[in-house]
Formats: sequence, structure tokens, C-alpha cells
Amino acid sequence: MARSLPRPPIWQRLVRRGTAWPRWIAKQARSIESLFVVVAVVVGMGAGLLTVIQGAVARTLQHIAFGLPANMRLSGMPDLDWRQLLMLPVGGAVLVLFNRLVRARRRSLVDAVEANALHGGRLSVRDSAIVSGQTMLSNGFGASVGLEAAYAQLGGLIASLIGRWLKLRRIEVRTLVGAGAGGAIAAAFGAPLAGAFYAFEVVIGAYTPAAIAPVVAAALAGAQTAQRLGVVPYIVHVERGPAIHGLGYLVYGALGVICAVVGIVIMRAVGMVEGRARAVLPGWGRPIAGGLLLAALAAVSPQVLSAGHSALHINMMAAIPLTVIATVLVMKALASIISLGFGFRGGLFFASLFLGTLIGHLYAGLLGWMIGASVLDPGNAAMVGMAALAVAVIGAPFTMTMLVLEATGNFSLTGAVLAASLVSSTIVRQFFGYSFSTWRLHLRGETIRSARDVGWVKALTAGRMMRRQPNLVPQDMTVVEFRRRFPLGSTSRVVLVDADERYVGIVTPVAAHDATVEGDAAIGTLADGQDQALRPDMDIQMVMAAFDAARRDELAVVDAEGRVLGLLTEAHVRRRYGEELEKAQRELFGEA
Repeated sequence: MARSLPRPPIWQRLVRRGTAWPRWIAKQARSIESLFVVVAVVVGMGAGLLTVIQGAVARTLQHIAFGLPANMRLSGMPDLDWRQLLMLPVGGAVLVLFNRLVRARRRSLVDAVEANALHGGRLSVRDSAIVSGQTMLSNGFGASVGLEAAYAQLGGLIASLIGRWLKLRRIEVRTLVGAGAGGAIAAAFGAPLAGAFYAFEVVIGAYTPAAIAPVVAAALAGAQTAQRLGVVPYIVHVERGPAIHGLGYLVYGALGVICAVVGIVIMRAVGMVEGRARAVLPGWGRPIAGGLLLAALAAVSPQVLSAGHSALHINMMAAIPLTVIATVLVMKALASIISLGFGFRGGLFFASLFLGTLIGHLYAGLLGWMIGASVLDPGNAAMVGMAALAVAVIGAPFTMTMLVLEATGNFSLTGAVLAASLVSSTIVRQFFGYSFSTWRLHLRGETIRSARDVGWVKALTAGRMMRRQPNLVPQDMTVVEFRRRFPLGSTSRVVLVDADERYVGIVTPVAAHDATVEGDAAIGTLADGQDQALRPDMDIQMVMAAFDAARRDELAVVDAEGRVLGLLTEAHVRRRYGEELEKAQRELFGEA
């Protein structure tokens, strides 16, 4: 009779049970949609909490560095003395020291948009911590950048970590990352609809039926978390203006055109200034020099510093001369360009909102001055300009439309905002093609234009698709020997190599068995495609373009030294592309 094994100690049984329930939750979350929504709610709550913490850290840093009164923000200060202005280059030096300590320059940091587009939603804890730290330091020491990039980064990070812990599928992790970023934006602005549309338009890259419930749930959870913690939303609630009718839509459409042009100029200027600063200054010197330039601007008007929350409130609530508005507009745009071009970290989200309100005010005032009577309500024009410029920079028309709707509750104004936003978005797509986040990626060498999932395209390379160990023969083999080794019907193609086993072309047995070919000739004389080959790291789109250019049915895959790694046929490539595209479409609509 076999002896029964002794029961394991109680602590081992407790550990096993403790690891069993997460596995059970993971399995259920992958198969039950309602449980996946619950996971998204948890992500939204975490994103909202992290948003509150980051905002508090940045504000505390500002108050310590600049010695601000308890209820005052930096951009609302009437003026700054020389000690306070000195904090700007000091902040640049602190940022340089931080970058050295964390070795931030060793490689490019992946944000939520790039992670969803290329890496299936996988975000690095280290990268995200660095992005958040750089952004809080930049904003905390007065650089003209917002915290929204850090909010979305950590919101996406907590979603990515939970998705990977639950071993969710690629599309589900991408959805959770969008939900986390949307929950963070919803918490910052107290606007769950805007947060949800931010997730769809900016981080996921598409409106998907399967993602609606989890994304909206996360946005609601993020906004409620921030509200319960007593956080005051960013946007100022303006008084309801007059109703807007047919002609008003045309007038506001022209404002959308102006905002599109301004947005393109700002984005191009950031890239140009960054390039020139890199060429002239060492990496450690750029933030310090940028801080000195910002100090010169802040000496004229502190409204140019930080994200501009208090400055936005002042300009929305007070009657300000048009010359002052124009001056602040130009200086704030310069401050944002300098901040990002000289190495400070952050985004243009809130800066574009602030600049847009100034453009709207200026537009309404100039129209009234030219016509001799008030044409547009300044508050309405400010909100339309705010949304239209933000759309030009961020690339999210419905996000900004919902933001205005939640801030004002004015459906008539929301229609004008949507019209101007669509005009702005269309012009930017036509003549520029990028939002600010994807423009920065473009400057770095990436080709993505949105967060739409193209990671499978990058992952499906020639090296992964090729058929290894193809038929290889030396190019000096005689035709007679070739015919003996490869009779008709044995194979469709053979790769030729030289004495150093480097690729020299492809020959078909049909050509070698042609009666007009002399038997003692070298088989290399029948080779085709000598200068047409693929590299193993070429993605599937590059491979298909190579086949189109070569006009061949097969191409060899060679390494950097020309040695043959494998063979790839166009039919196989096209079939794989169709299969992956169909799979991506099924996942997009929740049919996988």
C-alpha cells in the first residue's frame, strides 16, 4: 500500500491560494467583458490618483522655488523679482542633473502614444518615471509646459502593468492604456467625456465598439477620484454667451483656419529651435540657456510661465486691451517654443488651450474694431479659439468639443466649436500631417502619424517571414551539373552564391533546361536579380514596396555582408499581410 504524501505546511497552502486568485481573475477578465470594465474602472481610479499626486508635487515645487503665496500660481503673479527669475536657469540645471542621474539620454523614452502604436501598449516603469520626473521638474521650475504628458504617461503605465499582469491580449492592453490615459486627462480637467475621447483619438487611434464601455468607465472613475480628493478642474466655467446661428459658423470657421496656421507654425518652430539648439549648445547647456531666455520673457510678463492656469483665468475674466492680449500671445508662444526646443520636458496641451483663448479674444476684438460694432461674443470666441488651436496641436477635434461642452453646457457654442475644430483639423492634416506628439516622433525618425496599432507591421519583418535554407549553388557550376541536380519540377528557383558565399542572383530550373543553353556554360550567366535583395530587418510594408520595385516573384534575404539568409516570395508576403490585416480588423471591432 502506497504511503500518502504529508500535507504541505499551512504557509505553503496560503501562498498557493494567494497566487491562484489572481490567475482566476486574469482568466475571467480575458473572457468576460463586464469584468474587463471593472478592471478599467480600477485603472481609471489609479490614473486619477496619480494625476492628483503629480499636480500636487509640481505646485509644491513651484511654491518652494518661487516663494509664492499660498493661493497663488506662478502664471498669475503680477511680477517677479530677480531672485525668482533666477529660478528658471536654476531649474534648467536641476533638470540636467536629474537627466544625468537617471541616464535619460541613453535612449529615447517611449510615451503612451508610441507604446500603443508600436509596442502593443507595453510601457516601461523606468521610462515613465523619467518622463514624469522631467515634466514635474520642468513645470515646477516655471518652464512653459503642461503636466498632461506626465498625467497620460502614468495613467497609461498603471494600465499597461495591470494588463500584462493579467496576461491580456494585445488589443486589450492597448485599450487599457488608452483608458488609463483618458482617465488621467478626465481627472485633470474634471471632464470625463473629454477624457474618453482623448483616449480614442490620441492614445488608441480609433473609435472601437469594444473599447467604448471600458474607456468611458475609466474616464468617469478618474474624474470622480479627483473630485473626491477635492481637486479643482483646470478649465474656467465661462458665462453662457448668445446663441450662434448660420453666419456665426462661417465666422468661427475662419477662426479655425487661423488657429490651424498658428498651430503648424508653433510645431515647426519647436522642431527648428530644437535642431538649432542641439547644433550650437551641448546637452547640459540647453536647459540652462533656455531658462535664461525664459527669465527674460518672464521679466516682462509672468503669464508666459508654467502651464498658464491662472493666466487663463485672468484673461477669461478680465477686460484686457487688445495690445496686451497680442503681446502675451506672442510671448507665451515664444516661451513654449523655447521650453521644448531647449530641452525642458512637457507638452503643449494646456499651452495650446491658453494660446487659443488669446487668439479668440484677439479675433473677436479685431473684427469689432474693423466693422465698428461688436460682432462676436469675446467669451464664445475665446472658447472656440481654445478648442481650434488645441485641435491643431493635439489632433483631437471631438476631445476639445466635449471639453468645451462640459465646461460651458452651451450646445449652441459646442456646434461652432466642432465646426472650427474640424476646419482646423482638416487643414493641419492636409498641409502638415502630424499632431505634436507624432511630429516629435517624426523628428526622431519614426513614421507613425497616430496611435493606430502598426506594431504588427514593424514586427513582421523579412527575417521572420523568409524560408530558411533555400537551395544554394555556386555561380560557377556548369549548366549540365545544375540540370542533373535540379531536374524540371524539383524546385521553382535556386539562389546563386560566389566563392565567399555572397549572393549573386537567382536562377530558375526552367531557364537552365532550355535547349538553347550550352551545357558547359556557368549557371551564373543565367542569373537574375543580382542587385535586388532584402534585408532581414525590413518590415512587411518595405518588403512589399521592394517587390513592386523589383517586379519579381521572389527575392533573397541577405545580411549586411551579402550572405544569403533565406528566400521570400511575393505571394507569401501578400498572404501574410492580408491575414494580419484581417486579424487586426477583427480585434478592432471586438470580434477576435
